[in-house]
Amino acid sequence: MTTTDHPPAPHRPQIRLYQEWLQAQRGLAFADYRALWQWSVTDLDAFWQSIWDYFDLRSPTPHSAVLQANVMPGARWFPGAQTNYARQVLRHVDAAHAAGCPALVCRNERGDQRQISWPELRRQVASMALHLNAQGLEPGDRVAAYLPNIPEAMVAFLATVSLGGVWSICAPDMGTAAVLDRFRQIEPKILIAVDGVRYGGRDLDRRSVVQELRAALPSVQHLIVHYNVKAPGSDVASLPDATPMAQTTGRDDAVVAAFEPLWLPWDHPLWIVYSSGTTGLPKPIVHGHGGTVIVALALKILHNDVGCSYHPNSQGERFHWYSSTGWVMWNAQLSGLLNGTTCVIYDGNPAGTDKDRPDWGTLWRFAAQTGITFFGAGAAFYANCHKAKLDLAQLGDLSRVRALGTTGSPLAPETQIWGTDQFRRLPRAGVPDHDFDIWWCNISGGTDFCGAFIGGNRELPQEPGVMQCRLLGCAVEAWNDAGEPVLGEVGELVCTQPIPSMPQYFWNDTANARYLASYFEMYPPGHGRRIGGGDLGADAGGVWRHGDWLRIGNAQGLGEGCVIFGRSDATINRHGLRMGTSEIYSAVEALPEVMDSMVVDLEYLGRESYMPLFVVLRPGLALDEALTARIHQAIRTALSPRFLPNAIFQVVEIPRTLSGKKQELPIKKLLLGHPLEKVVNKEAMANPGCLDWYQQFATVHQGAARA
Repeated sequence: MTTTDHPPAPHRPQIRLYQEWLQAQRGLAFADYRALWQWSVTDLDAFWQSIWDYFDLRSPTPHSAVLQANVMPGARWFPGAQTNYARQVLRHVDAAHAAGCPALVCRNERGDQRQISWPELRRQVASMALHLNAQGLEPGDRVAAYLPNIPEAMVAFLATVSLGGVWSICAPDMGTAAVLDRFRQIEPKILIAVDGVRYGGRDLDRRSVVQELRAALPSVQHLIVHYNVKAPGSDVASLPDATPMAQTTGRDDAVVAAFEPLWLPWDHPLWIVYSSGTTGLPKPIVHGHGGTVIVALALKILHNDVGCSYHPNSQGERFHWYSSTGWVMWNAQLSGLLNGTTCVIYDGNPAGTDKDRPDWGTLWRFAAQTGITFFGAGAAFYANCHKAKLDLAQLGDLSRVRALGTTGSPLAPETQIWGTDQFRRLPRAGVPDHDFDIWWCNISGGTDFCGAFIGGNRELPQEPGVMQCRLLGCAVEAWNDAGEPVLGEVGELVCTQPIPSMPQYFWNDTANARYLASYFEMYPPGHGRRIGGGDLGADAGGVWRHGDWLRIGNAQGLGEGCVIFGRSDATINRHGLRMGTSEIYSAVEALPEVMDSMVVDLEYLGRESYMPLFVVLRPGLALDEALTARIHQAIRTALSPRFLPNAIFQVVEIPRTLSGKKQELPIKKLLLGHPLEKVVNKEAMANPGCLDWYQQFATVHQGAARA
């Protein structure tokens, strides 16, 4: 029986099941979510031990403490415990398979669909692990991957980490220089690459990039190639000495059947991910096995409400979050396997195969055809669907979709309202029309700690444009300019207590210099570090400053809802009033003529504020007086006349990173006179060609300012 044959599961909220367990097993009951959250961030040992016990984490040796020393950075969790990410995944093989649940369901642009069973996943992982072991891979050795979002990437990851190897991946849409900026820093022993990818209806050959990577990485002793586009026989000459990946995963014998992942220390390095910094080399962030696993389980299950596919309460769960391998949401998609959840992945362009005629229904049809229950994507994807005026009722049977996830940037309230209305109009057996509210799981976190600070809770009210709560175990506060926690006001997002998935360190970071500068240097050590509020000595370290503007509660400070107002260093300060850029985007991009926008505030060191607004319009439209007036009116109505831009400029593109984030701060610095090469890393951009226009604009603006 396939997963889609199962009758609908009850799907009681996972966070409710956890609270019932707390009451039955710990005698703990809480009047509301605020009380539960408060306990989770003030009794750190009890909370994280409860997560260990609730998810039945296993170790052949006991831990001597939960949190051995509360310092940031440097907190040490569960000393003495052993773990392995791959062990946690593979423990589900027998039960999931017996219930008829596959491990992976995948499709690409060509329409090729595969389904990989849990036993087959285990076999391939074991086969490849034995191959890597034969090549001399030892615990701590790095394995670099240049692979798209396909099952082979997940198999290679699990095989690597099962042996204690340290994984690092870049997406094949990145060029040679960008990949080398990352991989050169970590000196990989093994390189796993792809010959090519299909994206937007085109086959893109990556063999020359693979050759360049190998030539520039002298540490690589072994090359494995997955032939994704070309036939293996035709590529031997161009990729000499490469072992086909199919050969590494093809073994099936008694040794493979007996293979088990190594037990590793709790904090053994798991993977290296990279921040999308605007200057210098990308920061290589090292996360550990244990911290990543325990935080992923708490986030994915309790807050994202993604259940185990073979559990009666969530029978048939199918989890999808559209991502490339260059975004941390690939890691988040992968983490569904930790709980025995079927992961459904798509390799290709979410807008279809014709770049001139984008088809934003592509992923929705995919969801209907594969029975996805949790559908996640970046906020920009939903905005594009809204702009395209999709009618989801025409895209197949989406009645199994019960939750929508979004991250990457703030989701406009208008887009969330549109999506909710779309799902209300879908036919659902036994549910009257307009009597179904899709649950939006809007989250905000980051690559930095491979988790989320703000997210969802199925039992709390939903409000468009508002995330539902601070996550359990995350002592998140909004701080004003005096470094004091505030409610109902916009402030710096800080986390005052450690969480297990905070980075172990940055690779090759002498004395933690870059690590400290990235998160811990804005406030004096010890300030705000006392559990429950107050200061400690400097030896406690600083609070984690994340770099976002956050408001907790509504304007009166009431409720659990949270709003992210964009990056704190790109925030607008007009006439003494502070405003996050997301609110302007919400107002401007609600206009049907505006496809995209970016605003920067050039107030700096006492200069008078100058705020240009850049807009991308629908094809064929030009920015005239009438449209300018409509944009002004939209901002005036939604926000305040104080936030009207000084000028509006029509542009072809808004500069974005590879993960889709608007590059507000680099453009702000460019317009303030900083050299282009000092403020932006073109290799980390999705559309570096658009920078010429902004550089010319900056030259003109600076000349006018001097005059």
